[in-house]
Amino acid sequence: MSGLALVLGAIRLALSAIVRNKLRAALTVLGILIGVTAVVIVTALAGGASESVGSQIDSFGSNLLFINPENVQSSGARGKVTGRLTENDARAVARDAVSVERVAPFLSTAAQVVYGDKNAATMIAGTTISYFPIRRFRISKGDLWTESDETLKTKVCVIGTTVSDKLFGTDDPIGRTIRIGRSPYRIIGLLEPKGNSPFGEDQDDRILMPIGSFRARVMHTAPGRVDMFMASSTSDQTTARAQEQITSIMRQRHRIADGKDADFVVNTQAEFRQAQQAIADVLSALLLSVAAVSLVVGGIGVMNIMLVSVAERTREIGIRLSIGARERDILIQFLIEAIVLSMAGGVLGIVVGAGATIGLGRALGWNAVPSVESVVVAVATSAIIGVVFGYLPARRAAKLDPIEALRQE
Repeated sequence: MSGLALVLGAIRLALSAIVRNKLRAALTVLGILIGVTAVVIVTALAGGASESVGSQIDSFGSNLLFINPENVQSSGARGKVTGRLTENDARAVARDAVSVERVAPFLSTAAQVVYGDKNAATMIAGTTISYFPIRRFRISKGDLWTESDETLKTKVCVIGTTVSDKLFGTDDPIGRTIRIGRSPYRIIGLLEPKGNSPFGEDQDDRILMPIGSFRARVMHTAPGRVDMFMASSTSDQTTARAQEQITSIMRQRHRIADGKDADFVVNTQAEFRQAQQAIADVLSALLLSVAAVSLVVGGIGVMNIMLVSVAERTREIGIRLSIGARERDILIQFLIEAIVLSMAGGVLGIVVGAGATIGLGRALGWNAVPSVESVVVAVATSAIIGVVFGYLPARRAAKLDPIEALRQE
């Protein structure tokens, strides 16, 4: 008998045995189906989540660098001192860092905003015009303030859509006057919606105004002091160089000697992306390990069912061996039966997993689609499970003594 005929005969016998025990076969397939479905869903959703967070980080700004004050150990004291950043630091970076395209100082606080009989709690920030291209904020209605507004500390502001909905509903907010603290501010622009940031912040729940006006009327600070400032590099390739230049300029301005801890820290958008990717990789590995446990449990189920099948069909095996079947014929028959069960579970698991992934992706707003790699891995894993967990029962069947097997009822 040729090898192909042998395999085809084994497949026919395996399928007939599966059809005779439909419920048992269905339960065996179910175990593999659950494991493969879990693998498909986990891999697809992990990729979709990573892509979603990555796009959120990209939408946060363009080649961003964040310069924040840092706590440092003060000389001769146990306590720590917080570094101090000023608008002059931002101007020096804009002037001297050749790899930096724009710089924007930033001050913010939470406050109540009043319009008529309505009020809303929101974030109010003072900054400069450069902030808008750095953070990719655009005006959907109205206009942005001008440089003269910054110089004259004009009482004008730009609001996000969340604030507009809270105070004005569907009405046009442009030209209306709101009260922040004791000061009236005229709304001159409405921001385009941006949604949530990678840090869970509603980027539309904010009011922006010239930093001088903010400092004079909303939150008084030391002259020129800022919470932080942001910068954008000239391109993706110059971000690391911009980070080095900013660090050098700031250390020189703050008179920080070599080897001493700086009272500021410069983080980049790329670092946030790397941190996000590292977290996503760890979570993916953790979830895949859980899914792998499901596959192992399914494989053990295949082995148990095949061992029961061998025990029930001992006389059949004895008859086949007595009329000339070889050990390898029996081995291949039961091995193929295990592989067919595993592959059936794998294929069904891919179908169910793909459907569940697409549905979950739409519900979560992610681009979650099973990849070709995950499908190939799922199919290959199903076949391997069939071989690995089906080999022991198949070998036990092949090693039966024909005489002892024929004595079994």
